[in-house]
Amino acid sequence: MNLLTGETIKLTALTEEDLTTIINWFEDTTFTQLFDALPAVPKTKTQLTSWYEEFTDTNTQFLFGIRTQHKNDLIGYIEIDGILWNHGVGWISIAIGESNNRGKGYGYESMKLALDFAFYELNLQRVQLTVFDYNQSAISLYKKLGFQQEGSYREFIHRNGRRHDMLLFGLLKREWEVERKNLNN
Repeated sequence: MNLLTGETIKLTALTEEDLTTIINWFEDTTFTQLFDALPAVPKTKTQLTSWYEEFTDTNTQFLFGIRTQHKNDLIGYIEIDGILWNHGVGWISIAIGESNNRGKGYGYESMKLALDFAFYELNLQRVQLTVFDYNQSAISLYKKLGFQQEGSYREFIHRNGRRHDMLLFGLLKREWEVERKNLNN
């Protein structure tokens, strides 16, 4: 069994050629508003190349492309970053690029693979993430995986004429081990 391969998707290295696809995703303001607190503006090839190069030059960040198993199409990416090795803590984030690939279980399967990698290959003890309160599908996904809401950055972001909270979720390795058994049954 391959640690990074699921039933319908696989986590692979992200290549510089993939940036062309990712540029298209950042032209969709819905995508950027779900993923980032920065203003929803398109990214240039230079900006994405800098982001990509950050991950290739360090051992505290890991970047995976999410690809379909059969066609090898790039549909998203996962970042594990901000790792504090001395504490066994890291951050995780996921992006599914095009809306027609959301809601199909790709995010769920990808996150399971990434969490296995984080806890069993990197030996992290805690993985955490933030999500905006209007991203209900992501919140449902994280709860389904066993993440616990640990806090709220109240009225953190201003989008579409309203203030929104940014929520902090965390998952401990021991919680993932229990959750993983439940998911497999």
